[in-house]
Amino acid sequence: MTDTNLFSPPGSGEWTPTPDGNRRRVVLHTDELMMVEFAFEKGGVGALHSHPHVQASYVAEGLFEITIDGKTATIGKGGAFIVPSNLVHGVKALEAGRLVDSFAPHRADFLE
Repeated sequence: MTDTNLFSPPGSGEWTPTPDGNRRRVVLHTDELMMVEFAFEKGGVGALHSHPHVQASYVAEGLFEITIDGKTATIGKGGAFIVPSNLVHGVKALEAGRLVDSFAPHRADFLE
């Protein structure tokens, strides 16, 4: 692991636009695990999608309507949710906010 960053000081990582109009920054990653921060404006949508990665998400700020496998819940700051592999999921920001997502294994498509 000598070539892997083990620490991420505040403000590190470049923000990039997402295809659905939000922003993300890769915080840290190894081959096995990745942490990514997403920023949403009020009304911002993370479109329904699926991927083979297991995803765990923490609501760092804001209020989100989250849909996983056809079930919907509203989760605010300090709450969390998990998305098992290949389930269709998406979010809508009811307030401006940020999600901190972990993916196992890492999302190679976020590093391209």
